[in-house]
Amino acid sequence: MNDLSLFNDFFNGFGDDGYTIPTLMPTFNYKKMFQMPKVDVKEDKDTYTLTMDMPGKTEKDVDIELNQNVLTISSNDEVKKEEKSDKKSETKWLIRERSVSSFKRSFTVPEDVDCEKLTASVKDGVLTVAMPRKALAQPKRIPITCA
Repeated sequence: MNDLSLFNDFFNGFGDDGYTIPTLMPTFNYKKMFQMPKVDVKEDKDTYTLTMDMPGKTEKDVDIELNQNVLTISSNDEVKKEEKSDKKSETKWLIRERSVSSFKRSFTVPEDVDCEKLTASVKDGVLTVAMPRKALAQPKRIPITCA
């Protein structure tokens, strides 16, 4: 089949299975809260093209790896510690949810992809991975001779 398929284990190693916060709700699941980047995959005669929304990311923020027909795209932003140069400031963070973001998505690459010619680029917050198709061997007719 020529469809790129997602693995079921998107969230390996991400948070616990659940954490109870009695005052807010019965259970709070980190995995359900976490949003994965949206992906579109299109196919034409010569190429599969994967596009992924990556707002605020550059090519330095994203890792792409191909291992045994499995394409893995990941990003991990570390918390940047702020130095306080002005001790007179009384500003403090009450909620800070935007300082860390990470994800890891894996796709099975179709057999007809030429894995040596994959290219990737980031422009305007969108990652594009081009996966050219290789020519598949055509069936060969074998003549039958009398023995």
